[in-house]
Amino acid sequence: MKYVPDAAGERRFAGDLTVDREGVDGLLSELDEYAVEQALRIAEASEDGAEVTVVTMGPEDAREAVAKGLRMGADRGVHVEDGALHGSDVMGTSLVLARAVEKAGFDLVVCGMASTDGGTGVLPALLAERLGVAQVSLLSEVSVAGGVVRGRRDGDSASEVLEAVLPAVVSVTDQSGEARYPSFKGIMAAKKKPVVSWDLDDLGVDAGEVGSAGAWTVVDSAVERAARGAGTVVKDEGEGGRQAGAFLAERKFV
Repeated sequence: MKYVPDAAGERRFAGDLTVDREGVDGLLSELDEYAVEQALRIAEASEDGAEVTVVTMGPEDAREAVAKGLRMGADRGVHVEDGALHGSDVMGTSLVLARAVEKAGFDLVVCGMASTDGGTGVLPALLAERLGVAQVSLLSEVSVAGGVVRGRRDGDSASEVLEAVLPAVVSVTDQSGEARYPSFKGIMAAKKKPVVSWDLDDLGVDAGEVGSAGAWTVVDSAVERAARGAGTVVKDEGEGGRQAGAFLAERKFV
């Protein structure tokens, strides 16, 4: 679960060209809410008392992402926090999350299809590779039975039904099912649910493998986006269609 800057806010880079996470309100990435929902549905349908653990990596404020998952119904939370994580790209993030998932113990890891800030969409694949398990991605429907995870992936012209033997990693899309709203009972119960905090030492990760020092990708430069100019107004006095057509043709839209 990723704690991200609110997309409705004014997002920008900080002085070190990492995403400014202090100058804007944060929240649980909307796409990760679908993952929590599917994890809860799988646990509710299980007959062996399956538990849902929500895991996040980030600064102190990221604990709110864990709290949101617990309020939705997850059983426990894990928050990985360490100053050396600042500036981590998806490679460092996948390493830390893989170690955290291994330490927490798992049968199935459920991820959102992408984060709403970075948007790479490759974390589930990297996580599966680091964990040494199968991955089934971009599912709009998912279920677990008999030690097998099964799901449907919808394409432009066809749908596929895929499955993998547990343990496994899956990612779900925003078409997988509306995420539930926390109930008053869930909000109150979340206050008593356990949340553990781990740092890099707890996970056996060297600081040089994460953060800006260990990043495989960096931002070299950034400039403010130019202010949006006034649009072209076409007044229809009998020639509006021709003017609109000429405008589109000039810009090679038609």
